[in-house]
Amino acid sequence: MRAADAERVRDIAAEFARGFDALAGLGPAVTVFGSARTPEDHPDYALVRELGACIGRAGLTVITGGGPGLMEAANRGTRNVGGVSVGCNIELPHEQDLNPYLDIGIRFRHFFARKVMFVRYACAFVIAPGGYGTLDELFEALTLIQTATIRHFPLILLGDGEWAGLESWLRETVLAGGKIDRRDLELLHFVSGPEEVMPLVERARAQTLGEEISKRRSAGGGRHS
Repeated sequence: MRAADAERVRDIAAEFARGFDALAGLGPAVTVFGSARTPEDHPDYALVRELGACIGRAGLTVITGGGPGLMEAANRGTRNVGGVSVGCNIELPHEQDLNPYLDIGIRFRHFFARKVMFVRYACAFVIAPGGYGTLDELFEALTLIQTATIRHFPLILLGDGEWAGLESWLRETVLAGGKIDRRDLELLHFVSGPEEVMPLVERARAQTLGEEISKRRSAGGGRHS
């Protein structure tokens, strides 16, 4: 058992190292989640493809799960405007191939190693309509923000009316029951289109950059070069 555990630890460490090596040179990025099952002719595909284009035009990298559907749409939109397009794929029982619109594509065996890459190199999450996997990422990111594990990291839920039921349940059941407070609910930004996404992303990027500059100045004893 110990030998098997030690082998697994080595395998996990190698997976983290492979991800870090592949993505270390990225500039600021936005991670986009959404359904793998959405076909190309669906309005959500066009919406997320335009989102990807907006991200690319802003000089930001897009990171997705690397699969089909809305992940492909975001990667495709970014790639088509000359932006950097990244996919962090996962090995599943029913194989999910990498989509063809990636500059960097990485395959992971462990969900938790893959999730680190989604957060480590991004300054915002955009949550497009999706299923269990999308909701899993949404609530995990919410927990990280609520616990101050990550900061200045907007969670943006994209889709006109798509999230009304979730917002209502959180407000009328979870908040009303005292299980979260109003500030927790305010961590979520509900938007209908890509044009509402980018100001939130740019604000987060500016806040993060400002903190990094302050830290560098503090480390240098306040001296300016």
